[in-house]
Amino acid sequence: MKTSSPEEQNEEKPLPMPPIQVAVPVFGSFKEFSWNMLLIIVGSCISALAINGILLPQKFLSGGLTGIVLGIKFLFPAASVSVLYFVLNIPIFMLGSKMVGRRFFWYSVIGVVVLSTALYFIKIELPVQDKILAAILAGIIVGVGAGIVLRSRGSGGGLDVLSVILLNKFSLRIGNTFLGVNIVILSVAAILVSLDAALYTLIYMYVSSQVIEIILTGLSQRKVVLIISPHWKEISDQILHRLNRGITHIHGQGGYSGKEEKILYAVVTMRELPRVKDLIRSIDPNAFVVIYNTMEVMGQRIGNQPHW
Repeated sequence: MKTSSPEEQNEEKPLPMPPIQVAVPVFGSFKEFSWNMLLIIVGSCISALAINGILLPQKFLSGGLTGIVLGIKFLFPAASVSVLYFVLNIPIFMLGSKMVGRRFFWYSVIGVVVLSTALYFIKIELPVQDKILAAILAGIIVGVGAGIVLRSRGSGGGLDVLSVILLNKFSLRIGNTFLGVNIVILSVAAILVSLDAALYTLIYMYVSSQVIEIILTGLSQRKVVLIISPHWKEISDQILHRLNRGITHIHGQGGYSGKEEKILYAVVTMRELPRVKDLIRSIDPNAFVVIYNTMEVMGQRIGNQPHW
C-alpha cells in the first residue's frame, strides 16, 4: 500500500475559504426604511407647525440649534429659518459622524433635510393669544414632533444628535439633556433679549422636554419589583408560569431577626404590574413589596433601551 508524504498530503488538501461577509444595508430593510421615513416626516411636520405657527409669531426663543436659528431670524428678519437650520447642522454632523452609528447618522441627515423642507413650506400661524397658553401648546406640539422623530432610527439634527451622544456615552436622559442645555442658553438670552421672553420660552422648553420623555420612555416604562415573603417559592412559580416573566432569587438576611430571607427580583412592564400585585396579594397579603422605576433596561425580552 502506497502512502503519500506529508508534503503530498498538504498539496491534496483544499485551502480554507475565507469567511463570507454580508454587507448590511445602512437603512435596513425596505419595511424598516419606510417606517422610519414615516416617523421622520410626520414628526418634522409637527415640529415645523409649532416653530412657524407659535414660536416665531410670539417671538419666543428656543434652545439648542433651533434657538440660535430663531435668534438670527429675529435679528435679521429676511433670513430663512429653513436655510439657516440646514447650514448650521453641517458642522454638527461633521462632529457626530465619528461618534454615533452609521444608521443613526444617515437617518439624521435625512431628518435635517425633511425638517428644513417642512420649515420652508409649513407656515400656518396658530391663533393663540395668551402667552402662557402659547408656550404650553408649543411645548406639547414640539415635544410630540421631536419625540416621534426620535422614535425612528434617526433624529432632526441639532441638539438631538448631541443628546444621543450623551445618552450613549453617559446614560443621560434625552429630556434632561434638552432641559439642561436649554437653561444655559436661556440664561444668556435673558440678558441679550428680555427676561419675559426667556421665561415664556422656559415654560415651552420644560413642557416639550417632559413630552419627549413620555413618548420615548413613558409608554414603555419598566418597573423593578422586589418581594420578601415566606411564600417566596409559590410567588416565584406563579410569576414564572402564569405571567411568563423571569425572576431572580437573591439571598438576604433580616437585620433585626438575623433570619435568612429570599428576595425575589423581577422586571415587568407597566401593563404587567397590576397582575403582579394582584398575584402577590392572593398568595401573601402581608408580603413586603418595593416597586421602583428604571432608567433603561437592556435585554431581548424585557429591554426598553433606545435603539440608537
